[in-house]
Amino acid sequence: MKITIRKSADRGLAEHGWLRSHHTFSFADYHDPAHMGFRSLRVINEDHVAPNGGFPTHPHRDMEIFSFIVAGSLAHKDSMGNGRVLEPGQIQLMSAGSGVTHSEFNPSAKDALHLLQIWITPRERRLEPSYTEWHPDAAHDGDAKVLVISPDGRDGSATIHQDAEVFRVRLRAGQAVSHGVHTGRGMWLQIISGSVSVNGVALTAGDAASTEDEGTLLIVAGDDAEALLFDLA
Repeated sequence: MKITIRKSADRGLAEHGWLRSHHTFSFADYHDPAHMGFRSLRVINEDHVAPNGGFPTHPHRDMEIFSFIVAGSLAHKDSMGNGRVLEPGQIQLMSAGSGVTHSEFNPSAKDALHLLQIWITPRERRLEPSYTEWHPDAAHDGDAKVLVISPDGRDGSATIHQDAEVFRVRLRAGQAVSHGVHTGRGMWLQIISGSVSVNGVALTAGDAASTEDEGTLLIVAGDDAEALLFDLA
């Protein structure tokens, strides 16, 4: 099984004063023809938003957009009438479909916001816009791998309009979890915190590993670690 590594230090970087953003794939002024996306996965931005900073109301269409809150809180408002404040470990997923406007702000006057903003292309264009969330279940806090996004919303996951499954991986030091990659699918693992090895390849926070080969991945934590794992058609 061939595993491709995307190192944290090789990502694009945007500094806007109120926002520090690392771009795994080409985004805005950062353009890298070798990193335009992975299958339906188009954007992974690791954003650090200053207190009272944020993205004013702006439009999107034909994209599945979700945010994973790492630290701090995120205030979301959109043209579908949703208004939410999300906390660490929670996910919001907005299907922009035929068109939606939204804003995302850090409502705190003192604490920074740290999140991953992720875009996945939908299976078809001009869908009806929609919004779902995923919140951690205390009953599964100890689980190494939890389904958080899926096409059918099973097991309490947020629903996405694409043949894509997203798992939250959370491991204690020395703990391991495996994931099978099936023929015709691809896997992307984005490390949020800590360190792991993937089939013996070492990764730290901000790094990513991907493969499109059939086989089994073994993820072993070097120290306490958290990651998102994408299983994509």
